[in-house]
Amino acid sequence: MNLLELYIQGGGFMHPILALLILGLGISLERFYTLTMASINNRKFLAKIKQALKEGGIPAATEVCANTRGPVASVFHAGLLRVDRGIDQVEKAIMNAGSIEMAFLEKNLIWLATVISVAPMLGFLGTVWGMIQAFDSIKRANDISPSIVAGGISVALITTLFGLVVAIIIQTLHNYFISRIDKLIVDMEESSVELVDSLVEMKETGKVA
Repeated sequence: MNLLELYIQGGGFMHPILALLILGLGISLERFYTLTMASINNRKFLAKIKQALKEGGIPAATEVCANTRGPVASVFHAGLLRVDRGIDQVEKAIMNAGSIEMAFLEKNLIWLATVISVAPMLGFLGTVWGMIQAFDSIKRANDISPSIVAGGISVALITTLFGLVVAIIIQTLHNYFISRIDKLIVDMEESSVELVDSLVEMKETGKVA
């Protein structure tokens, strides 16, 4: 029995389960692309920023940030635009920008969590409905033969199988994205601390007003 035959035997509840799988995979592709584009070599970027600060000051570092993709560059850019208002304002701008970037990184993950929850429930619902139909068939046949019982139950369980498979696939992808996001957030926080330290050092040496 191939996959298509199983899908057809599963009945009407297979269609929403398939729709959830397509939705989950679509969102996963979008998140994978977004997180890949958001990832940069933070060590090299930070070294580039420090070099720009040393050679061209705040304007040069701000330009580097503007021309670099990713949340770290965006957070740095927000902080550097507030340098003239003091280190406290820089830290505040970095925190605000960091919150915005975190929300952007976590965008649509709630829909993956929804797929993970709803797919198995639809599978169980399809199984309950299939069991009702199986017992109805027994009632109509007025016979409790093994073929009628086993056939009806096996068909009923197909939706649960597919619902669990969908949930497992999307849960694995969801966990992967969470780990990627956590790493990006840690990198963002560590890099921001180093940027503030560099600005404090420049201020103490009189290079920043």
